[in-house]
Amino acid sequence: MRDAIAAEWLKFRSLRSNSQLLAASALSVLLCAGIAFVMAKGLDGQSAQEQLRFSSIGAGLGTGFPVACFVMGALGALSITSEHATGLIRTSLVSVPSRQLFLFAKVPPLAVISLVAGQVLVFGMHFAAMAVLGDRAGLVLLDGRTLGASLADPGVLPGLLVAGAVMPVVAVIGLGLGAVIRSTAATLVTLIVLLFVLPMGAQVVADPWRSRIGSLMIQNLPDQIVGGEAPGILAPWAALALLIAYPVAALTGAAVVIGRRRRRPLAIGGLVTALLAAVVAVPPGAAAITLKWQPCGGELECSAIEVPVDWSKPDGRKISIDLARLPATGTHRRIGTAFALPGGPGGSGIDDLEKSAGNFADLRERFDVVSFAPRNTTDLGVIPFDCLAGGPWLTVPENPAEFEELGERNWAAVERCRSADPEFFDNLDAASVARDAEAARKALGEEQLSFIATSYGGTTAVSYARLYPDRVRAMYLDGTSSHIDGVETAIRNKDRVIESQFAEFTTWCATSTDCALRGRDAGAVWRDLVAAADRSPIPVRGERAAFTGFDLKVAAAPDLISPGQAPDFPNWQRFARAVDRAAAGDAAGFSRYVQDVTGSPKVPAFVGMSATHCADGRGFADFAEFQRLKELDERLSPNFAGNSLWHPLACVGWRNPVRNPPAPLPADQLPPLLGVGTLVDFDGPASAARAVPGSAAVQFKGFGHALYLTGDACTIAHANRYLAFGRTPPPGTTCEPPEST
Repeated sequence: MRDAIAAEWLKFRSLRSNSQLLAASALSVLLCAGIAFVMAKGLDGQSAQEQLRFSSIGAGLGTGFPVACFVMGALGALSITSEHATGLIRTSLVSVPSRQLFLFAKVPPLAVISLVAGQVLVFGMHFAAMAVLGDRAGLVLLDGRTLGASLADPGVLPGLLVAGAVMPVVAVIGLGLGAVIRSTAATLVTLIVLLFVLPMGAQVVADPWRSRIGSLMIQNLPDQIVGGEAPGILAPWAALALLIAYPVAALTGAAVVIGRRRRRPLAIGGLVTALLAAVVAVPPGAAAITLKWQPCGGELECSAIEVPVDWSKPDGRKISIDLARLPATGTHRRIGTAFALPGGPGGSGIDDLEKSAGNFADLRERFDVVSFAPRNTTDLGVIPFDCLAGGPWLTVPENPAEFEELGERNWAAVERCRSADPEFFDNLDAASVARDAEAARKALGEEQLSFIATSYGGTTAVSYARLYPDRVRAMYLDGTSSHIDGVETAIRNKDRVIESQFAEFTTWCATSTDCALRGRDAGAVWRDLVAAADRSPIPVRGERAAFTGFDLKVAAAPDLISPGQAPDFPNWQRFARAVDRAAAGDAAGFSRYVQDVTGSPKVPAFVGMSATHCADGRGFADFAEFQRLKELDERLSPNFAGNSLWHPLACVGWRNPVRNPPAPLPADQLPPLLGVGTLVDFDGPASAARAVPGSAAVQFKGFGHALYLTGDACTIAHANRYLAFGRTPPPGTTCEPPEST
């Protein structure tokens, strides 16, 4: 065997075409650099939002990789077809009578040379492409990948090494094909079909078959073997098995033809065929789902689970919780389930999936996206919607007697709703909702869940993390409320935000022709209006309602905090008009906005929200705590004092126990988290990120709320990268609002 290998080494060195082929393989490096150059130029001509929709070139191998593979395959093919073409095969078989020994002796020198050449080519392609991309390589795209990749990125170096190791595999395949076909031209055509025509043909097939077929292509195996970011649905072991099976199958066929002995080679070939069939038949990471899903409109599929009304009585009365999912598209290997926790409290995650399905398109390449209508959804049907969506008008108590009176009014409204189903009403806290999510996880057959929590859904997420930290694979918090800190921290954060926004508003109003208060001191006009309303409430024309200063602040806060699209700021325009009208003696500008949203001329204390807020410990412990925080609020927010007290005031008089108080996270048991927030709702996600080592928070330098659901491409890109690959952005990462058109 050793002499046969040495002879093959000499033959390889003496064949001039081998040196020419190896030199020609350098074209793959130039090709990768050229592709990167074209992409860089195209990227530079797009807006920031459009850039995020580009496709990643990964490690930069791209089109150059199959070209390099073809060269190595040709190298293997020529090592035997050239002998057939020149007649040297007869002399070789005289020297090495065993035809199979003759064939296998070609493998070691061919493998060593193609392995060394392959590694040089692969790293050359990578460095050339990344050098052309420059800083653009780190751009995070909508699918969660970056435009390029660095050797420091997880999986990139192993992926390149495996890609280099593919070259001897292709060379051996070329050898096997050459032994079977014998014609150089026909063998090269066959390699072209395998490496170029079939992959291009797979692109015209509809998903999921396009992805399934593409995953079997040899150039797509390296990333799947190392579990990289590139597309593919095979598990690493399956991809490795396939990479081994290809050259084994090629050599088996060659041994059959060249050896004219069929039994042993055919047995090996049959084994390889079975292996290939097993690999192809492996499902793409399907979970052991026990639910029955039914179509329920658009792309949604729906199901339901039964859970206890009271989780402390697991064998007690049950209620049904509706689930919905946007199923994974099958274009990549399925990672698991991304579970969306809706805001409110009172919102429906099913509605969120229906309205924002398009925003989950890239995430669905790797995840089922599932949500539910949680038990505290206001239209669940157990307690009348009208009851939960209404409530008393709040006031700010000035003494213990008024505090007590407010409590009586609040509880009377609660009792009107609670009487419909006391047991259910008493179990609407976020921890009970989190336990429902855990029941959904079990029904889905998932070991862990990746969470997308929006707004008040963050309280459910944090509650779940405290109860089941080992079941959290990832947790993305989008404009979420904090349930780590208490009421005082919430008041401090809200006061800081609204005072900052009020200062921005007055600056805008001083220069904008769209502001109804332009030419006047908007800040002074507002303060005078509030003081006048506190002395004598301002009536609403056509309604039996009048606005106090507190009412004005609560009604104005949403428009002030979220001004709308720059530079017009339509909500600030509406706020200014409402102030101007109220200063003239009619609070209808404020009342109309409130009525459009709530159906009430003034903002009520929503009983449905209170059922969750108060059970989650978002109220005052007693009058003393209220008085202390009221004084703090007045110091921190001279223009909007009282607004930050609104939610806690709705819990005055709450007689049920606080079932789910704020508490720290079990930081040492959780994976890193990712928080995202706007200029006005960043504090909650940032607080959770600070609590868990390795976590990150991204600030959107604009206004709004629920950025994933509303479709901000930059934050979706960071969220998808985190959810799919566990990568958190570096400290200080921000997202800019889309440019106005």
